[in-house]
Amino acid sequence: MTDWDLRKLRVLRALGEHRTVRATAEALNMTPSAVSQQLAGLSREAGVPLLEAHGRRVRLTDAAHVLLRHGDAVFAQLERAEAELESFARGEAGRVAVGAFATAIPALVVPAAADLRRRWPDLAVRVREAEAAEVYELLAAGEVDLALSLAADAPSPRDATFERTVLMADPLRAALPAQHRLSGAPGLRLADLAEEPWIFGDSGPWRQITEHACAAAGFTPDQAHAAADWNAVLAMVEAGMGVALVPRLAAPGARPGVAVRELRADRPLRHVVAAVRSGAGGRPRLARVLRALQRAAAEHADGPPAPGALFSDPEQSAQ
Repeated sequence: MTDWDLRKLRVLRALGEHRTVRATAEALNMTPSAVSQQLAGLSREAGVPLLEAHGRRVRLTDAAHVLLRHGDAVFAQLERAEAELESFARGEAGRVAVGAFATAIPALVVPAAADLRRRWPDLAVRVREAEAAEVYELLAAGEVDLALSLAADAPSPRDATFERTVLMADPLRAALPAQHRLSGAPGLRLADLAEEPWIFGDSGPWRQITEHACAAAGFTPDQAHAAADWNAVLAMVEAGMGVALVPRLAAPGARPGVAVRELRADRPLRHVVAAVRSGAGGRPRLARVLRALQRAAAEHADGPPAPGALFSDPEQSAQ
């Protein structure tokens, strides 16, 4: 039986993700020649070509895709093995790296970290801010252990690389200048703002979320200004430059010159998602961190926490 080298399999997996030898080398902090040597060695071990010329680049052969499919199953099984081994240590100590988008950090990650310090002083959380889409790249690369993102950025449900669950539904609210004629109007609906100038990002999930919510209300928003930073968005709203949709997590207090209104008739939402690598969900440390995040999310929710916890709860078995 072939004595497979997992390091070489990881290089092949990275090439499948990054497409070129140079990009793969940069992602793995290797030289292109080292990447080529690893792949050549793996091809010899496999006994079949794994790469073929494609113009000035290379691409994976059908045999390489077969090997990757089995390799993904191996890596997932190794994650499960590590999870079972960690269960002997009960997950009460160690470090969990959490990647999260900006508004999730003060609203969810920081309260969760404080909660964990009280319950499990030896369990540390290491926080890394990243764009909602980028956290999946960090998770796949092993740079974070748990990621908070938005459902709009989640990979396809058919992607078996990650295990995901909805952590909370974050209501979207309308932000208007405080002196706007509709700032105090009862029963405000999104359609009431159809003729207003709008402020939202040029690209990314927030543009999609804004346009989808407005489309559901029967209109296309007229983008007067483009901004992705919430402080910038709210500053422009305060200055009377337009209106915006803002998530509740992003504007708990807003600004004195901004009226933040609930949209009870429309009830637009964005969904915050927690994700781990496939097979890692049984790790007690990750389960404790998720439970702390769920408790923090419950403080912002209109109802009980979202069902369908990603992991088993070691805190229940520890009682």
